[in-house]
Amino acid sequence: MAQTERLATARSTSHRWMRDAIGLVAILGAGAVGYWLFPDNLALLTRIIAIALLVLSLDLIVGYCGVASLGQASLFGAGAYAAGIACVNGVTEPMTLIAIGALAGAVAGLLMGTIMLRAHGLAQLVLSIAIVQLFHEAANKASAYTGGSDGLAGLMVNPLFGMFEFDLWGKTAYLFGLALLVIVFVILKFVVTSPFGMLCRGIKEDPIRIRSMGAFVSPVLLKMFVISGAVAGMGGALAAISTQVVGLDSVSFELSANALVMLVLGGLGTLYGALIGTVIFMGFEHWISAINPFHWMTMVGALLIAVVLAAPGGLSGLVEKLSGMKGGKR
Repeated sequence: MAQTERLATARSTSHRWMRDAIGLVAILGAGAVGYWLFPDNLALLTRIIAIALLVLSLDLIVGYCGVASLGQASLFGAGAYAAGIACVNGVTEPMTLIAIGALAGAVAGLLMGTIMLRAHGLAQLVLSIAIVQLFHEAANKASAYTGGSDGLAGLMVNPLFGMFEFDLWGKTAYLFGLALLVIVFVILKFVVTSPFGMLCRGIKEDPIRIRSMGAFVSPVLLKMFVISGAVAGMGGALAAISTQVVGLDSVSFELSANALVMLVLGGLGTLYGALIGTVIFMGFEHWISAINPFHWMTMVGALLIAVVLAAPGGLSGLVEKLSGMKGGKR
């Protein structure tokens, strides 16, 4: 019996690693296709990557921990403004700016988690909205550092590794962002499949049982908030580096709400869902708004309603379901 269980566990682990390897190849393949097919839209693709980091960070606390949040843009904005302010003050090395953004996002995540975890359910959602509004107002009022409503513009970043300049076509920024996304994704895969990640899933499913087993729930969730903040902060720093502009839209409630919509669209608690939802939502938004600039929101809303009704688990869940049915037929 024990040998059978070990074989089943080994088979399951092997299957998971194979699936993740295929997923990683798919991400790299999609990135390569985007680079070659849309050379004139690399700035948009880089923006999608930055937002994908934001949605990944949101998936960590919503999909894996079950903590509802509409304030994730506060972490993204913290990273963007930290990188922008550092760049204005002479720190122009791209990797250093990403690290600064990650640190600022992690600190903001610690602050946000400390406040939100003092409440439960709907109260947490209200607190997250209040937090992003406070961050937005603070960024607006601290105009001496953030530029206020005008934002920070003209951020001059050194060439990556001293060789690859951030040009107007956005080639360097896109490839840099794609590499950053892949590295972060791999690290997060290890995080969510680790005992820590399993504990977070357990807290989401049954926090009372986890407490009865002797685990401290709040410190575990707070750690995930810090990790989430670091990931969102890197997304904000990437946005600042690629656009060379940081504005109040980086810390807006609208961005937070859109991030949650993208996550629900792709599917919670998979990481892949965060990427799928971001690409589908932003690609569809860009395409439809170009065709019909007056009624594109209506069509986006119709898409969301159709997806939620047809696939309550998101597009990633639908793909897994269809692949499972296909495998069963074989």
